Amino acid sequence: MAKFDRIPRWDLSGIFPGLESAEFAQAMAKLKAALDELERYIAAHQIAQSGQRPDSMAELIETVEGYLARMNAVEMLYSTLWHYAYGHVTTDSYSAPAKRAMSEVQVLGARIESQAVLFCGWMGVVTEDPGVLPALLEGEGLAREHAFYLRETAEQSRYLMSGAEESLASELALSGAKAWQSLQGVITSQLKIPFEQDGEVRELPFTVLLNLRTHPDGEVRRRAYKAELQAWKRVQEPLAACLNGVKGAVTTLYRRRGRTDALHEALDLARIDRETLEAMLGAMREAFPQFCRYWQAKAGRLGKEQLAWWDLWAPVGEAERRYTFVEARDFILAQFAAFSDRLVAFARRAFDQHWIDAEPRDGKRGGAFCMEVLLREESRILCNFDGSLDAVMTIAHELGHGYHNECLRGKTALQRQTPMTLAETASTFCQTIIADAALEQAASPGEELVILESFLLDASQAIVDIYSRYIFEKKVFERRAGAELSADELCEIMTRCQQEAYGAGVDPRYLHPYMWTWKPHYYRPALSFYNFPYAFGLLFSLGLYRVYRERGGEFLAQYDALLRDTGEARPADLAARFGFDLRQPDFWRQSLQVVEKRVEQYQALQVLRLRQ
Repeated sequence: MAKFDRIPRWDLSGIFPGLESAEFAQAMAKLKAALDELERYIAAHQIAQSGQRPDSMAELIETVEGYLARMNAVEMLYSTLWHYAYGHVTTDSYSAPAKRAMSEVQVLGARIESQAVLFCGWMGVVTEDPGVLPALLEGEGLAREHAFYLRETAEQSRYLMSGAEESLASELALSGAKAWQSLQGVITSQLKIPFEQDGEVRELPFTVLLNLRTHPDGEVRRRAYKAELQAWKRVQEPLAACLNGVKGAVTTLYRRRGRTDALHEALDLARIDRETLEAMLGAMREAFPQFCRYWQAKAGRLGKEQLAWWDLWAPVGEAERRYTFVEARDFILAQFAAFSDRLVAFARRAFDQHWIDAEPRDGKRGGAFCMEVLLREESRILCNFDGSLDAVMTIAHELGHGYHNECLRGKTALQRQTPMTLAETASTFCQTIIADAALEQAASPGEELVILESFLLDASQAIVDIYSRYIFEKKVFERRAGAELSADELCEIMTRCQQEAYGAGVDPRYLHPYMWTWKPHYYRPALSFYNFPYAFGLLFSLGLYRVYRERGGEFLAQYDALLRDTGEARPADLAARFGFDLRQPDFWRQSLQVVEKRVEQYQALQVLRLRQ
C-alpha cells in the first residue's frame, strides 16, 4: 500500500517509453505511412465531392470498405499518439518536447480531417439516390458493421463547403483556432498567483489556489477568490483574444457550411434535436428554486444570510472529512464492488497500474478528464486531488468514463464515436453509485450532511452553473457574429448569465465574472456548447439509476449494452430501451425529483441542527 501514500502521477510509459523514444518515432512514422496510403487510396478511387458513384454496387461496397479499414487503422494510431502527447502537455506545459510532439501530431490530424471530409462529401454524392444506402448496407462486411457511421456521414454531407475549402480550413485551424486554444491552455496552466497563508507568501499555481475554495476557513476562501479574480484580470486581454479567435472561426465556418447557428452543429454532434434540448432546459429552469433552498440552508449553516461565490464549495458540518488518496481509493472500490464485479475490477486496475494523475502542481492544467488509449485498450485519468469528498467524487466520475471505454473494447475507432450527451452517462452514474451507497451507510447526521453536500454541489454545477454557461456561450456567439468582444464585455455577459441562473441563491455582489477565462470547454473549436451534455449526462444517468434500483442485477447487462452501443445509436433510441421519452419534460422532471428529495434531506438536517 505504500505506493499510494503520495498523491499519484500517472504512468504513460506503458504507451510509449518517452516522447523522444524510438518507439514513439516509429509509431509516428507508421501513422504517416498509413495516412499516405489512405490519401493515395482516396485519390485513386476519386473519393471527393466531385467524384462519381462506381458503376456497380459491388464496386461501391468494395470502395467503401477499403476506406473504412484504412481510416479505422489511421484513427486508432492517431488517437493513441495524440492522447500520449496530450498527456504530457496537460501535466507539464513547460515541456518543449511535449509541445513539439503535440504540434507534429496535430499536423497529421489536420490531414486526417481533410480525408474524412472528402469521404463525407463523396457519401453525399453516391447516396443521392435513396435506394443506394440501404443496398450498400445489405452485405455482411465492414459496411454493414459501420451502418450507423455511414448513415450519419451521408446526413452530415449536406453541411460541407467544397473539398478545397474544407482542406484549407483544416490546415488553417492549426495556426488559427487551435492555436488560440493552445495559448489559452498555456496561459492558464502557467499562471502563478501570490497568496499569503500561515504567515508566508507563496506563488501558487492556479490549480492549487482553486482548491482553496474547499478550505474550512471562510476568510481563506474569500482571499483566494479575490486573489484569483485579480490574477485573471492581469491576463484577461490575451484570453479574450483567444476566445474571440475561436468563436470567430467557428462562426465563419458554420455560416459557410450552411448551418443555422453554432448550436445546430452542437446538436448534431450530440445526436439530439432542439425539442429534446428545450424539454431538458425547461425542466432545469423549473428546478432552480430547489437549488436556492439548498443554498439558503447552506448559508444558514455558515451563519450567513446569503452565500458569496467563495462559499459555494465551502465544507459544512462537524463531520467534514479530508481523505488521503488511499482512503479515496478504498472508498471508491468498496462502493463500485456493491454495484458490479466488472466495474470494480476495472477501477482496481486503473489504481494499481497508475492510470491516474491526481497531484496538483505547477504546469499542470486544472479540472479533470479521462482519455482513451485505443491501441492499448486502456484509459488515463487526470484530476487535481485536494482530499475533499468532492475530489473523491471527481475520481469516481472519471473512472466512469474509463469504464465506458472498457465497455467499448473491441470496437473500431469509427464505431466508438460517442456524442458528449452519452459520454457523460457512465461518469455521472458512477458518482450516483457512490453518493447513494454512502448516504445509506452514513453513521451520523454529520456524515449524512457531508455526503448530501457533495451530491448537491455537483448537481448544482451540472444544472444551474451549466445553464449559465450555456446561455453565456449562446450570447457570446450572437454578439461575436457582429464584432469582437472586449474582456469587460465578456465579464459583463458572464455575470448577467450567472445572475439569471443562480437568482437569489448567491449574493449578486460576489459572482465570478472570469469563469470564461479558465474553462477550457469554451476554447474548443471542434465542439461548441460543451456544457449542456453535462446536464444531460446527470439527468439521464439518474433516470437509469432509478431503473437500476427497481430491477437490481438484471439491469447490469442492459446498462453495459447501452454503453457499448453509444457510438452507434442516438440517445433517444437508447433511452427508449428503458421506456424513456427524451422529448417529454416529465422524463427530466422525474430525474430532478431525486435532487429535490436530497434538498429536502439537507434542509431537514439544518432544522435538526437549529433545534439542538
